[in-house]
Amino acid sequence: MFSTGQLIFAICFAIVFITVIIYTYRKDLKLHKQHYKGTIWVLLAFISFIGLIAAIKYIYK
Repeated sequence: MFSTGQLIFAICFAIVFITVIIYTYRKDLKLHKQHYKGTIWVLLAFISFIGLIAAIKYIYK
C-alpha cells in the first residue's frame, strides 16, 4: 500500500512532530498555568453538555 520511502518518511515525521510538540508544551507550561486557570471547568461543562444532549436523544428515541 505504501512504499518503503513513504513509511520511513511517515515514521520520521511523526517522531519529530511529537518531539517538537512536547518540547513546546513544556517550554510554555508556566505560561499555561498562569493564563489558563480554570479551563478544566469549561472542559467539564462542555463534556456534560454533550452528555446531556446524548441522554436526551437516547430518552426520546
